[in-house]
This record gives sequence, C-alpha cells and structure tokens, in this order.
Amino acid sequence: MTSSLTSVVAFGALTIAYDESVLPPRAWTARQSELAVELAASAPSGPVLELFSGVGHIGLLAASDMERELVQVDANERACALARANADAAGLTDIVTVRCGLLEDALESHERFALVIADPPWVPSDEVERYPADPPFAIDGGPDGMDLIGSGLDVIERHLLPGGYAVLQVGPGNQADAVADALDYRTLDMVSVERYARGALIVLVSPTRR
Repeated sequence: MTSSLTSVVAFGALTIAYDESVLPPRAWTARQSELAVELAASAPSGPVLELFSGVGHIGLLAASDMERELVQVDANERACALARANADAAGLTDIVTVRCGLLEDALESHERFALVIADPPWVPSDEVERYPADPPFAIDGGPDGMDLIGSGLDVIERHLLPGGYAVLQVGPGNQADAVADALDYRTLDMVSVERYARGALIVLVSPTRR
C-alpha cells in the first residue's frame, strides 16, 4: 500500500505503513511485542487476540516470532485496512485476521484466547489537545483516561483461557495502580508492571481455577 499520504517506519524487523489518520507506531511499544512472545512460551495452546490494534504493528511483530494465529480488532476502518496491508507485507496473511468493529461486536461469546495484547486509548479527554499530531479518536480514553482500559479488561476477563496471559498498555502516572485496584473485583491477577516514560506495560494472568 503506497500513496503520497502513507508513510512507513521500521518496527523491530517489520516495516509498518501508517498515515495521518491513525496513531503512528511508537518504537518503545516493541517491548509489548517482546513480552507477548516471552509469555507465549508458557501460555496454553490457542490463538492470540490484539485489542485496539491500530495498524497492527504490536501484534504483527509478536506473531512473526511465534506459531499462533492472531486476531486483531480495531474500530477504525482505515487502521484496519492498514493492518491488513501490514500483515500482507510481513508475510503473515495466512495466520492473521483483522476484524473491524467495536469490541462488544467483534468477538463471539464462545471465543477464547491464550494471549491478549491490548493498547487502549488512555489519554484523559481534557488532555487530548496536548498531542496535536495524534488523532483524538486513537488516544481519547474518557474523563480519567480509564474508560477503554476498563472495556479492555472486560474483554480480557471474558475471553482469556485459564492460565492465559494478557499484556496491557496504559499511560504513565497512576493508571497502573488504578488497574491493580480494579483487579480486586475481577478474576485476573497482576503478574508484573514495567514502567516507562511514555506509559506502562502490565502483565495479567487468568487463574487456572476460577
């Protein structure tokens, strides 16, 4: 996919296409892909789910290093088109399915996944203007930035296999602590948190017994 409006960037070993209508890939988020690959070694058998996948770079980089099918979900039609093109460019079309739609519509109730990758919008609504280069739709996480993080946790809780892992990206500051508090009311456990200047990566696990 090439046009005067489409740019490409190296993301790990992949070349990822994006444009001004979507969130550009951030180099540091390759760590989310790396964590997913590390966790896959001890996760149960089953496919991988990527929520809020954007142009697909995080999930595709992970999929390129493990032998599992990948389902990517995003509500932005342009992001989904770019994700499909990026899967094709990476030679991963045979194992990648891109579903364009809202989280509650994109998955069947019976579907279960061994690993979930999630990068929800987490910028508080009144701070979106601080990031003029980023499309508001791709970063607006509601009044406190936690609305879509909560939606992602709902999906993870419903669709993660027992013993399966999730790698959730949240913002800097206290959002990781807010997720920890939210787990008091969920059947998910926090394994670890890695904090970076641009955000935090949280590893969650679904208990083998519920």
